[in-house]
Amino acid sequence: MASILIIDDEIAIATAFAMFFRHDGSHVVHEEHTGTAGIAAYERHKPDLVLLDVRLPDMTGFDVLARIRHDEPVVIMVTGYGDVTMAVEALHKGAENFLTKPVDLSHLAAAAERALEKSQLRRMNRYIAERRGAAGGIVFGPSAAMRELAAQIAVLSGSDRTTALIVGPRGAGKGRVAELIHAQGPRAANPFVEVNCAALTAESLDSELFGIEATVAGGSGSTRKGVFEIADGGTVFLDEIGDLAPQLQPKLLRVLEGKGFRRHGGTGEITPNVRVIAATSTDLAAEVAAGRFREDLFYRLSVMPITLPPLRDRAREDIVELTAYLLDVLAKAVTGAPTVLSDDALDAILRYGWAGNIRELRNVLERAMLLARGHEKIELAHLPRDVQGASGADVIHHDPKSLSDVQKAHIDRTLKAHHQNRTHAARELGISRATLIKKIRDYDLTDKPR
Repeated sequence: MASILIIDDEIAIATAFAMFFRHDGSHVVHEEHTGTAGIAAYERHKPDLVLLDVRLPDMTGFDVLARIRHDEPVVIMVTGYGDVTMAVEALHKGAENFLTKPVDLSHLAAAAERALEKSQLRRMNRYIAERRGAAGGIVFGPSAAMRELAAQIAVLSGSDRTTALIVGPRGAGKGRVAELIHAQGPRAANPFVEVNCAALTAESLDSELFGIEATVAGGSGSTRKGVFEIADGGTVFLDEIGDLAPQLQPKLLRVLEGKGFRRHGGTGEITPNVRVIAATSTDLAAEVAAGRFREDLFYRLSVMPITLPPLRDRAREDIVELTAYLLDVLAKAVTGAPTVLSDDALDAILRYGWAGNIRELRNVLERAMLLARGHEKIELAHLPRDVQGASGADVIHHDPKSLSDVQKAHIDRTLKAHHQNRTHAARELGISRATLIKKIRDYDLTDKPR
């Protein structure tokens, strides 16, 4: 819930502003009527936004701004004596915006929304800066969905032989999760061997996984062990398992059932002591339905599936956490480069779609760090053009509308984002389901109730 501090000596105006922001229950509002009390309240509450009157009984709003500026607050200056010179001075001294009384409430709502977005970006950027050096291991993020994912992985890691299937798009970190399951489990001291099933022909993959006898080893004169022997006591990670050739699927199924296999050209039965972790970016259930993947193998693999969401579906706080982690990791490789993002650069990163997921984000950050050498921060200009285009920095945000129009449009967007699920939409809006239903009727919004 966003917090707002109003510092204005005209009590009626301060109260009106406070009622305006409190009406929907999504803001915590504090009021003060002198500069001294306002500064104390700022230090006490650390609000997301300050609405600051220029003329106060004990000092000017500019004096207040100078006293709190060290904390980089997001401030909107408000006055009844505004002119262009004063507005320029306010912006030069660190204010985000400048409004003149009487303030149009729709204009105030638009300015406050933009300012609160800026405040959130600054808070996230502070977190990234403060987190430097604290990153360790794979990062999931603080959202409820990612905490649940981390808990599932912890449970799976504790099992010695349970087969794991990691599902997610390319670049989402499936390999890192497989490494984590192995590292946290009882086989951690033994080998972790990875094979990409999409990178080899069926014949090459057969010998890679199961080995080849000396008699057919191309005249090498020695038997070559496969991965299932090399990883004895440890873990075999089969990436892109959906590309496993049909003729190799029965052999893998036998291994998963605790039975043995034979090397290519061999007659002796070998029973490996390994744990299998598989990963796929394809829909294995659809592959089963199409007859390209064995149903019994699919069920044997997916004893406890782990699903990694694409980056575009992760919460903003998860992407911030991941960005902080990657900057920390890359700082060791890209020496002399800044690891601090400007607000506009972070805004672009949070808005971008990331079709390549974590892998793409890492590559973009590494490139930006290289280009930003010699600069204090990674700026928007250091990011690739397509990522820059996601930034809202150059967008004209203000389109004058009545407060009811703004609220109607926001409710409509939220309902559509949740596929007309009223319960989920009400939760995001911070109101009860009954209140949402009333607003749907009041604003004549058509939906399919769920």
